[in-house]
Amino acid sequence: MNKKIAEKAGLFLMGLQGRYEDNKDFFLYIDIDFTSGNKRYSAHAEQIEENLLSFNFMGNTYKVDFKDFCNFVQTEMSDFDSMQLVYSERGKQVFIKADNKDVSSQTKDFQVNEEKAANASASSVMSDREYFIKPDKAVALLEAIGILAKNGKIRNDKIRKYNQIDHFIELADPMLRKLCSTKKQIRIIDCGCGKSYLSFALNYYIKEVLGKNCYFTGLDYNGAVIEESARIAKQLHYNNMRFVETDIGAYEPDGQYDMLLTLHACDTATDKALRFALDNKITSVICVPCCHKEMNSQYHLNGFEEVLKYGILKARIADSLTDGLRALYLEGHGYEVSMLEYISPIDTPKNLMIKAIRTSGRNDAALKKYRKICDDIGVSLSIDK
Repeated sequence: MNKKIAEKAGLFLMGLQGRYEDNKDFFLYIDIDFTSGNKRYSAHAEQIEENLLSFNFMGNTYKVDFKDFCNFVQTEMSDFDSMQLVYSERGKQVFIKADNKDVSSQTKDFQVNEEKAANASASSVMSDREYFIKPDKAVALLEAIGILAKNGKIRNDKIRKYNQIDHFIELADPMLRKLCSTKKQIRIIDCGCGKSYLSFALNYYIKEVLGKNCYFTGLDYNGAVIEESARIAKQLHYNNMRFVETDIGAYEPDGQYDMLLTLHACDTATDKALRFALDNKITSVICVPCCHKEMNSQYHLNGFEEVLKYGILKARIADSLTDGLRALYLEGHGYEVSMLEYISPIDTPKNLMIKAIRTSGRNDAALKKYRKICDDIGVSLSIDK
């Protein structure tokens, strides 16, 4: 290729370098083909450590940073008739093509495995609703968390689980879009993350559907689930996730978070998570509470002793009282709170979701009401400690 074309291609490569610098945590690989007559010479570059790419070309091994890689491509172009470069990151591919006539660039959506995507698309119609995590688009994600079989079809025993995950994304979507409109990137902390399936789904949705860079921290005191979450993240090339084995109350934040997620955190972990959100001024909260033992072991309702003598009724009332007081306490700290049924009670009776967005400052009137109710029924909850 002539010098003028190579120089023009250099401008495209400079743009690609800028994209890489902004999205390096989401970078996957680069494929490049040079042609000379009927012969083709190829290279496949992957990131082996931060800012360092490794590739083989014409019998030689190279380890260079992205800038030097671009310089290498521009230099090699002069010896060939044409060049095609495919830059792949999560959700997108950039194509740069050059020959003796011109240079062009195009960006497309990226699907890792088109064959499995076709199988998923053909087999995944389960209802008339519009899915947010589409099986034919999220093949790698759904396979990694066990929803899709190796043939790309949704497992029969995982259809309910898939619908739960997708419904969660549907409920979170308005809050996510609001964050995307005001933030350059979104940072989420998952307290009591377990196997982190919902964080993986959120990660996919924010980056590959909404097109916004995001970072996740998962906390859990169970080392086994932390190890498994880290394994899945590595398998998916989700380099924007970190997992920490710790108690929520002992964790020191590594930065400012935009959203806190806590689902079915046991014992007092739900209250610790909400307390973490308050102490660290996290603006958005999605909580699916679990245990309500703290309330159940303390409260009394004067005049209702003959009702509360039935343990199952006492426990169910404790559930509602606990979550009502949690909501009131959040309102007292400036959050707008809503509650809804997350999934069917057939799947679990712990199916309430609390969504909270901080919209104002401290509300002393709401906190006064909270403390009066606590005094009246004789309870002290961890959220207020």
